[in-house]
Amino acid sequence: MNALSSGLPKLLKESTPLHLENIASSLETCSNINLLKKLHACIFTRGLEGNIFLGFKLVKSYAKFNLLKESKLGFDKIIYNNISLWNSVIVGYFRGNHSDELLRLYIELRQKNVGVHRSALTFGLKSCVELGTFEFGRAIHMDGFKFGLSNDQFVGSSLIGFYSKFDHIEEAAKVFEEIINRDVVSYTSIITGYAHAGDLCAYEAFRMACHMQWDGIEPNRVTLISLLQATSHLRALGEGKSIHGYGIRRGIGCLDEVFETSLMDMYIKCGDPNKAAAIFEKMDERTIGSWNALIACHLQLGQPSKALDLFSQMVEEKCEPDLITLANGLLSCANLGNLLKGKSIHCYILRSGIQLDLVATTNLIDMYSKCKHLTGASEIFNRSEDKDAVLFNVMIAAYQCNGFPHRAMETFFEMVMAGVRQNISTILSVLSSLSDMEDSRGGKCVHGCVLKLGFEANTEVANQLINMYAKCGFIGCARRVFDTLKIKDTVSWTSLIMCYVHHNLAHEAMTLFRLMLREKLHLDSVTLTSVLQALNQLGMVSLAREVHCYMYRISVEKDIPIINTLITTYSRCGKLTLAVNLFEHMAERHLSSWNTMIAAFGTHGDCVRALKLFDQMRKEKVTPDEVTFTSVLSACSHSGSLETGLCIFWSMEKDYGVVPSEEHYGCVVDLLGRAGQLEEAYNVLKCLPSRQSASALRALLAACRVHFSTAMGERIGRWLLDMDPQHTSIYCAVSNMYAGGGKWDDVARIGAIAEGKGLKRTPGYSLVDFC
Repeated sequence: MNALSSGLPKLLKESTPLHLENIASSLETCSNINLLKKLHACIFTRGLEGNIFLGFKLVKSYAKFNLLKESKLGFDKIIYNNISLWNSVIVGYFRGNHSDELLRLYIELRQKNVGVHRSALTFGLKSCVELGTFEFGRAIHMDGFKFGLSNDQFVGSSLIGFYSKFDHIEEAAKVFEEIINRDVVSYTSIITGYAHAGDLCAYEAFRMACHMQWDGIEPNRVTLISLLQATSHLRALGEGKSIHGYGIRRGIGCLDEVFETSLMDMYIKCGDPNKAAAIFEKMDERTIGSWNALIACHLQLGQPSKALDLFSQMVEEKCEPDLITLANGLLSCANLGNLLKGKSIHCYILRSGIQLDLVATTNLIDMYSKCKHLTGASEIFNRSEDKDAVLFNVMIAAYQCNGFPHRAMETFFEMVMAGVRQNISTILSVLSSLSDMEDSRGGKCVHGCVLKLGFEANTEVANQLINMYAKCGFIGCARRVFDTLKIKDTVSWTSLIMCYVHHNLAHEAMTLFRLMLREKLHLDSVTLTSVLQALNQLGMVSLAREVHCYMYRISVEKDIPIINTLITTYSRCGKLTLAVNLFEHMAERHLSSWNTMIAAFGTHGDCVRALKLFDQMRKEKVTPDEVTFTSVLSACSHSGSLETGLCIFWSMEKDYGVVPSEEHYGCVVDLLGRAGQLEEAYNVLKCLPSRQSASALRALLAACRVHFSTAMGERIGRWLLDMDPQHTSIYCAVSNMYAGGGKWDDVARIGAIAEGKGLKRTPGYSLVDFC
């Protein structure tokens, strides 16, 4: 550099004879931008900018310093520029990551008809991959074919990589077949393409590896890494171990971090996480990729706690997390509901000034959502500038899962107004929100969107539509969606059965269940639970026994929800002994199971056994909840155990911290009413938090009828009718009370009022099942 600096003054003097070899040598050895510019000035003052020899050196020197603008200006000054000069500028643009400028230069090259070199084709194809311009790449392929370079090893490998990146593996295979002299790069390119494509193409990667071996070409580390990717797709642990062994024999697996990370990923996906952990422990230098692979492994295995521990260990070891690490860390916090740790990761992101990608942003919103911190989730969402369908979906799901269906719908409308196209995930979340809101009008609008978007044939969407219409009471619409669905799965049938059961249409539910059996579909625990609920309504114990047997055939005999439903079914069908036997033989008793059995005893008026079971439950350290007390109080009410019931009611909050709800007050009102203490029952009604419990009022009205207290009954009747003037059963209850007291004029008056409102009494029916 000192020699060059000392020689420059002589070169700059106009009187000094200029030798092209000297200045060319100075350009080649120049390592300073300022000196390069002085040399350029010297060439310019001597009028030598058009000299091909010096121009070529000057263009290369500027490209070396990534001064692409100056390189291009120097290039344009050369009158007779040749292909080598073009290549120099193209290489400079590629190294400087100026893919768009490179392609513009390629177009200029073709317009001047200078010809093309394999370097121009190769870097042009790589720029097309970078910019995602498939058609431009096809045009470059045609240029390669025109100039006889498409079967060149160098160009062919780039073409294979280009077509593979755009998922045109068949085209890549055709290019490979045309390559005359195949080397390790050619074979590796096609193997990588097949491995990237996955599925059945992964088999082709191994077939190509065999051909490579037959041609006597040894695979390199990139080849082995691609074969490991193919192994992961196929879950072929044996082949993966063989590649691992080959890598060790070739000395590749020892200190090659990328290869070791690929090995870890392969073992994880092939179901051997212990081997992956062993490789990780032996690594001298753990890369961010190896940390990410092991953290992702624990997440896939459903071990978010271990994943989060690894994340913390990684930070302690001063390894900087990348976007993948942060996304996985946030996902671990979401699965654990660990808001504190999730916030600390968020703070790290803010302190570091990291720009989150879509995946990390989505996981951040999801973390706040699953930790019940919707304010944090909405703030992240509102600050996001580029909101796509994924981001809208996660925010809609956040509101829906946290019990804010109206906010979910507002976000959906925002999505529509922003012109973001909805996908199936959007529709499923929105329909779920509409089901919670029981909004039939909105549901029909979304159904229209489903038809417009062409999602009506999707089974998941159809199932959610059936559920939505069922919740809104539109049973006919639910049935029409079901009938038009071409491919019906178990969920489709179960959804409609549940719809019928929810609306007390047990006969229709059983008819549909028989049709389902003809289709030879698998019955899951949800289907059987719904069928048992239908049998509860019908009192068909013989079919309940058949379902009980079927439970053993499909190995759900230990499923707690279905056993609880079966206990209820046996109880309501009058088979209390069967219910007790089923409860006593349960391998594991959940709180819900205790509640179900206590309720069964209460239904049969067996308060003694209900209370005995309640005591046994407390002795086994099972903490009662609101449902338990409802069942116990109901049992006391049915058996007339007034004092016991009142003692339990007053002990709820004092001894167990359970605040009495309207349902509990209703049980106490019923308990006092059955005992004839109507005034006390009326006073309890006044203590209700909302003073608007229809069930408690009906219980007291029934008690007024039994004890011939017409005056109080009239007050309660008016109260109920003010609350719900369209409820037929209230008019019937008031009418029956008057009839019991012999007040037939009042019976006629109530009947006339109900008739004037267009209300009709639902006729009763009797069903007896002999077994």
